[in-house]
Amino acid sequence: MPVNVARYVPLCKSARRAWQLFVFLLLVAFAPWSMGQGIESIMAPGKLSRAHAKYEDDCAQCHVKFDRQGQDKRCLDCHKETRVDVDAHTGFHGKMKPQTCRNCHTEHKGLDARLYVLDKDRFDHKLTDYPLQGKHQKVLCDKCHVTGKLYREAPSACNTCHKKDDTHKGSLGPLCADCHTDASWKETKFDHSKTHFELTGKHADVKCAECHRDNIYKDTPEKCFACHKKDDEKKGHKGIYGEKCESCHGTKLWKTTTFRHDVDTKYVLNDKHRTAKCSACHTTNPYREKTSQACVSCHRKDDKHKDSLGKKCETCHSEKSWTETLRFDHAKSDFPLLGKHLKTECKSCHEGAMYKQASKDCFACHKKDDKHVATLGQKCADCHTANDWKATLIEHDKTRFKLKSAHAAQTVKCDACHKDVKSFRDTPMLCISCHKKHDKHEGQIGSKCETCHSEKDWKVDRFDHNRARFALTGGHALVVCKKCHETPRFRDARRDCVGCHLKEDKHKRVYGVQCENCHNTRAWPLWDFAHDTRTHYKLEGAHRTVPCEKCHRDPAPAGKLAAPLATTCYSCHRESDPHDGKFGSRCQQCHVTQTWKKIVNRFGAS
Repeated sequence: MPVNVARYVPLCKSARRAWQLFVFLLLVAFAPWSMGQGIESIMAPGKLSRAHAKYEDDCAQCHVKFDRQGQDKRCLDCHKETRVDVDAHTGFHGKMKPQTCRNCHTEHKGLDARLYVLDKDRFDHKLTDYPLQGKHQKVLCDKCHVTGKLYREAPSACNTCHKKDDTHKGSLGPLCADCHTDASWKETKFDHSKTHFELTGKHADVKCAECHRDNIYKDTPEKCFACHKKDDEKKGHKGIYGEKCESCHGTKLWKTTTFRHDVDTKYVLNDKHRTAKCSACHTTNPYREKTSQACVSCHRKDDKHKDSLGKKCETCHSEKSWTETLRFDHAKSDFPLLGKHLKTECKSCHEGAMYKQASKDCFACHKKDDKHVATLGQKCADCHTANDWKATLIEHDKTRFKLKSAHAAQTVKCDACHKDVKSFRDTPMLCISCHKKHDKHEGQIGSKCETCHSEKDWKVDRFDHNRARFALTGGHALVVCKKCHETPRFRDARRDCVGCHLKEDKHKRVYGVQCENCHNTRAWPLWDFAHDTRTHYKLEGAHRTVPCEKCHRDPAPAGKLAAPLATTCYSCHRESDPHDGKFGSRCQQCHVTQTWKKIVNRFGAS
């Protein structure tokens, strides 16, 4: 049968009004009696536990009005360690199925009531950060969880329980699980490849006690020499080749050596070096004192140049025979022979076997030919060549000052800058050194004349103001230069807007002197200020039509857009408050920005 809902609407409204009247009368009846305590504590279902007793009269510490789920947030605000587990999905609370706190922890059951009851027999330890495996499943709870401490405070390190079982006496550290298992403490399984010393070859068959004596595993020597010192004696090395046995020996068999001088070292043995005995070069421990690879270390007595040519004997001598010298290629030296130098005899430069003493500078031989009297230095090759001293090759483009346009050689003579052959060097290269008399700016713009002037002509047709400190945009691009630059002292012109537009400031500096915050260069009357994005106070409703000067009346401080203003409604609408402050200063709880007369209650109905 269809139900006529309209019949029950009046009844529902009547019932609701009756209930509201009943609650009101109940509050009135208890009002005198509840002067000393809140109505919320009166209506509480029971006393709080001893842990929460201090919040007996402050329900807001745990409850949120009209929000049952908000209670869980309040719980986690106090129990921060539980919040960390929940957020990180760790611990018992982080791994359990999401649910409200009150499902397990109840309140209002009296002072002595327990907030939780743990069923030890049915508790699933897998929900914690320490799942029980092996023999741990049969261990009683109180063996790890001490009475009086939180369950989460139980230690999880093996060493805390098995310290008495540690026969190593702490020498291997507290990480017992690296060797022992949950199945049985005596059952061990150790992977030696995870250590610094992997067992390979014959080492895999060696018993543990051979290296680890007295059950001491830590700090066991890892060097070959620690165990094979006696083998080194039998071999006859007697420590002369150091303690790095692995350089020649392997783990498969000690007697087999794998050292290859040509591959394992940086020194390949050729010709007569192959027949030389090891002890001829390796007279000491080669690892403690590295054997030199320089020829001179063995052939110093054969060096007739007395070390003047350095240690690279192989440049001239060969490994076939020391007395057999190669043809010296002067092109590989610091002074390649070119031009007429090829026909010059060796003794003209090298007077004896001390070849390095020969000078490589042109000036040493051609000092008498220098007409510049050393004013250009000793780098004669910059202009002169080895083919002929008299033939000069001067390329001004290779100097620090290239000749272009009006400076070209066909228009400006050399002696215009270089007075004589003694003054070629250190000629001033700055424009101002020659054009100081043409500088109408009185040095204010500096000495870089080339910024505006060119080498084609001293006159300036048009200056690119974008390269200056003040780029011209909008209406500024059409302004005549002399409007801002009254004299050639261009840097005297001001760059701030107020320097030119002070008379156009109708705000009388209430909004500061940074005109560009609202105005632009397109046209002074055009202005725009985004109050919603450039300030902390967004204009809404009727506030959008309020003139700026209605709120901003005082002059702005230096460097600010405007004087700071209060952003509360009450700061402007104090005179409009018919309540005379009885409802506080938070007008926005009832009033809206569209119109002051519009009232909105806390339920959202207007």
